[in-house]
Amino acid sequence: MNAAVDLSVHVAGLTLSNPILAASGTFAYGVEFAHLADLNRLGGIVVKGISAKPIEGAPAPRLCETAAGMLNAVGLQNIGAERFLQEKLPDLRKYRTAIIVNIFGTTVAEYVAATEILERGEGIAAYELNVSCPNTERGGMHFGADPDLLREVVTAVRRATRRGGRPLIVKLSPNVTDIAALARVAESAGADAISCINTLTGMAVDAETREPRLGHVTGGLSGPAIKPIALRMVYEVCRAVKIPVIGIGGIVTPEDVAEFLIVGAKAVQVGTAHFLDPAASVTLVREFEKWCRKRGVRKMTDLIGTLRPEPSGLRVDGQIASEQ
Repeated sequence: MNAAVDLSVHVAGLTLSNPILAASGTFAYGVEFAHLADLNRLGGIVVKGISAKPIEGAPAPRLCETAAGMLNAVGLQNIGAERFLQEKLPDLRKYRTAIIVNIFGTTVAEYVAATEILERGEGIAAYELNVSCPNTERGGMHFGADPDLLREVVTAVRRATRRGGRPLIVKLSPNVTDIAALARVAESAGADAISCINTLTGMAVDAETREPRLGHVTGGLSGPAIKPIALRMVYEVCRAVKIPVIGIGGIVTPEDVAEFLIVGAKAVQVGTAHFLDPAASVTLVREFEKWCRKRGVRKMTDLIGTLRPEPSGLRVDGQIASEQ
């Protein structure tokens, strides 16, 4: 008889029952999926992005299928922090799963305002800071692309969470030159963990009408198409910081989960797969456990950070070397 597999992981002071979480923006507020999947089976649920005030979102169409993935331009539509506390959080507290709230804003003050409202809520395990948003006070510069802006917003939100002591996870954008350098900035500013990557900026055009397929013209590319990029960036970030890293990007199979853990991630988030199967992340927990058992993996430390020594010359001056 095969021995049981201990899937539990420790991330930013949280003990998760397993390393698989539902990603923000793909699982609504979580409670909407309760009739489709056992939410208690997940390591965590990262609810869709919450702002201080409600946002209607981007014009339609908002989604577009691509080869091995999808583009989205939802525009961070949400009900706002106050209504989230009143309408969603009470139901979420019924589950054992760690509830992580994704926070965003277009100014530092908006990030802080959302955080201060959410600090009044009971049952929130941690915050995930979406820094892929443009700062409207700085001419549209994205928080996660500018080290000074990133430091400012992480420091401000960290200060706003001191009383509650909730862990702060910073979700980094891949649309930057050096994601590892920005991860170090987030760490030094008080982040307890890093999650990466967010979507890659892309667009699609209808060749017949010659019009963009998204109402916002551009959108975020996600799904299996971005997995190799995500895996490389997670690998780099894991080597750059001492805090835990949560891997995101094209995760569909048990092998995908294992690969992100092997390069150093402590947990992963499943996103786009939910658009094909709303229960994808819950199903993946079961499939990943079977995968581990079949290969004699008894605990997650048997996988995390176990990438074998790199071939000579793989890295040059801290960067991945590419074939010329």
